[in-house]
Amino acid sequence: MASEQTEATKPATLSPQERRAIRIIPYIVGCALFMQMLDSTVVATALPTMALSLDTSVIRMNTIITSYLLAVAVFVPISGWAADRFGARKVFLAAILLFTASSVACALSQTLPQLIISRVIQGMAGAMMVPVGRIILLRRVPKDELLSAMAVLTLPALLGPIIGPPVGGFLVTYASWHWIFLINIPVGVLGIALVLRYIREDYPTERPPLDWLGFILSAICLATLVTSFENVGHGTISWATLGWLTLAGLVAGAWYIWHARQVAYPIIDLSLLRTKTFAISVLGGNLCRFSLGASPFLLAIMLQTNFGMSALSAGLITFTGAIGALGMKLVAPPIIRRYGFRKVLIVNAWLTGLFIALCAMFQATTPMWLMIAVLTAGGFFRSLQFTAVNTLTYADLESEAMSQASSFAAMAQQLAISLGVACAAVTLNVSMALRGASSVETQDTIWAFLILGAITAISSLSFARLSASDGESLQKK
Repeated sequence: MASEQTEATKPATLSPQERRAIRIIPYIVGCALFMQMLDSTVVATALPTMALSLDTSVIRMNTIITSYLLAVAVFVPISGWAADRFGARKVFLAAILLFTASSVACALSQTLPQLIISRVIQGMAGAMMVPVGRIILLRRVPKDELLSAMAVLTLPALLGPIIGPPVGGFLVTYASWHWIFLINIPVGVLGIALVLRYIREDYPTERPPLDWLGFILSAICLATLVTSFENVGHGTISWATLGWLTLAGLVAGAWYIWHARQVAYPIIDLSLLRTKTFAISVLGGNLCRFSLGASPFLLAIMLQTNFGMSALSAGLITFTGAIGALGMKLVAPPIIRRYGFRKVLIVNAWLTGLFIALCAMFQATTPMWLMIAVLTAGGFFRSLQFTAVNTLTYADLESEAMSQASSFAAMAQQLAISLGVACAAVTLNVSMALRGASSVETQDTIWAFLILGAITAISSLSFARLSASDGESLQKK
């Protein structure tokens, strides 16, 4: 397999058919990522309607979100091992097929337990689908084309949380909640067809046995922390329970760190952090990712609860951030090649944070064109930031480390997005407590946006540790 990877990184040896396949791979993986990101955000809008249909409470319905997130968190670390053990193409294809089939099972569910089981299976498939798809991209796309490939792959991660709420609102209003799962079918079928057509078979590599203790410890750590972060502010779990869950996660995490130093092949390879560009990208990039889940969460509260907009109207306004993200796809690679990763990441961290903070100025009387302008510009700079950081993450890693690196990065991203939503929820609760209020008002979301913007800007301190030459191999045309 090593020889196959070496050949794939030499553009001169590639046939026209192979070159075409390389150009299409980012779009194939992007389809899978979009399907997962859309599915993870569209469900929240439909919870009240689903609760009525399944004859249960909205609070109990929240378990279908939690169960999905837990399954993703638990199985993400094993994705790299599975790709090496069984072959990345086989695992990727099986994951898309399972995700699509479980989406059908979700739509056909007649009871809450049936829906929860289907969502767990869907989460398991999602945990394998995106990291393994990224492994295929990293192995097949030459490094001098990785920047353009990552510009394509960044879009679904940004568009999913933005498109999810309006799509969910539209389907629930004009169709039925079942369609929020059925829309995955055509995307899944298209993904399977493209994988079979354009991604050639690879072969399993010799891998050591699965690190079962490491898998169990990482599963406990991620499951408890993600559960804690996701339930902050929901009121479904007491603060005492959240505290114990967080403590259990931290203890399991500390135990795993000790364990990883004792074994030759840990399931999550912490030695990857010795690579400077990987470590900086994970830390700084995940501070930026706080906004990925938190911004749509805060905008939904501000526009619907505070300004009295409908879910569909609010979703259409937040959707304008996608316009900026789409516009950045074409210009991100030239900008990064012109100014370099270090300068772009430092300056753009401040710009991204600024446009997040500017959302704090929104009032019910703010002209709609001004809201749209701020959100469009914010989507533009956020897309540039994630394109740069996602590419730099793998700049200095050898091909044999890509499986572990993809799993590690996916795990860190899952925690960062959950922690970002938790940070926003805690800020809202603290602001309400200081006012002695029981409901969210505009001034509460102001503080949340300001803090979120500051966290994003602070990520520039991590990127300042880069040298001007870091990522040079990725900037060649």
